[in-house]
Amino acid sequence: MTTTAPAREPAVRKDPPGAARGPRRRPGRLRRVTLPYLLLLPALILELLVHLVPMVIGVVMSFKELTQFYIRDWGTAPWSGLDNYKVSVDFDAPVGEALLHSFLVTVVFTLLSVALCWLIGTAAALCMQDTFRGRGLLRALFLVPYALPVYAAVITWVFMFQHDNGLVNHVLHDQLHLTEGRSFWLIGDNSFFALLTVSVWKGWPFAFLIVMAGLQNIPKELYEAAALDGAGMWQRVRRITLPSLRPVNQVLVLVLFLWTFNDFNTPFVLFGRGAPRAADLISVHIYEASFVTWNFGTGSAMSVLLLLFLLVVTGVYLALTSRERTGRRARTGPRRTEERADV
Repeated sequence: MTTTAPAREPAVRKDPPGAARGPRRRPGRLRRVTLPYLLLLPALILELLVHLVPMVIGVVMSFKELTQFYIRDWGTAPWSGLDNYKVSVDFDAPVGEALLHSFLVTVVFTLLSVALCWLIGTAAALCMQDTFRGRGLLRALFLVPYALPVYAAVITWVFMFQHDNGLVNHVLHDQLHLTEGRSFWLIGDNSFFALLTVSVWKGWPFAFLIVMAGLQNIPKELYEAAALDGAGMWQRVRRITLPSLRPVNQVLVLVLFLWTFNDFNTPFVLFGRGAPRAADLISVHIYEASFVTWNFGTGSAMSVLLLLFLLVVTGVYLALTSRERTGRRARTGPRRTEERADV
C-alpha cells in the first residue's frame, strides 16, 4: 500500500502592515538609465568651463568700466551700467561709426564667401558624382585646403600675396599681363578681395564634403527615370538634385554663415593686428577694441551685441526653414492621399 504525502503549499511572503508595494527596480535597468548621462558628464563639464563660464564673465564685464587700470583685479572695476552699449551703438561717435563699418564689411564678406563656397562645393560634388578613373584622387586633392592647419595655409597665402616676389602678382602681371602694375594685396581696397579669396579657398571643401555626402542618399532610379523621360542634365539638377539636397543645404548654409561671420584666425594671420579698413572684420575689430586699446568693457559689450545678432539671425533662419518644411508637408500630404485613393 502506497501513501502519498500531501503537497506543501508555497510559502507566501507577507509584507509587514503599512509597507508600500511597488515595482522592484533591477540594478541592471538603473545602470542602463544612468550610464548615458555619466558618459555625457565630462563633455558637459568641459562645455561649461570652456564656453558658458567665459560667456557669463564676458556679459558681466560688459557692464563694467574695465580698462587697463583694473586689469590686476578686474572685480574692483566700477559698474558702468549700459554706458558701454551706448558707446558701441552711437554711430555718430568714432567708436560706433567704426563698429558699424566693421559690421557692414563683415556682412558683405560673409554673404559673398558663403555663396561662393556653396556654389563651388556643389559644382565640384556634382562633377564627382559619376564614376571615372582618378575620382578618388581628385576627392582627396579637393579636401586638402580643409585638412591643412589654418595658420600654415594662411601664412602660405601671405607669401603668395607679397608685392615684389609674390606668386599672385607674378601670374597676374608678369605672365598674364592683366594688371598695369604689381598690386598691393594686403593693404588698401585689394585686401578685401585677398581675404575673400583665402576664405573661399579654405571653406569650399567643407561644402563639397557635405554636399557629396548628401548626394549619396539620392536614389539613382530617379535620375534614370528622368533620363528616360528626356530630361537634360540641368533639368535633372534642378528638379531632382537641388530639391533633394534642400535639408542638407539648409544646415550647410547656416554652419558656413556662423563660421565665416565669427572667423578670427584668417584675417588675423593674414593682416596681423592692424587689419586694413576694407577688410576690418568685426572679430578683429572687437579684438583691437579689447586688447589694443585696453578697453575690455567696450569690447565685451561689442561681443554681447554680436552674440545677440547671431542668435536673432539663427532663430529667424530656423523659423523660416521650419515653416517652409511644414508648408511643403502640408502641400504634399493631400496629394499623397489622393494618389492612394486612386490606387
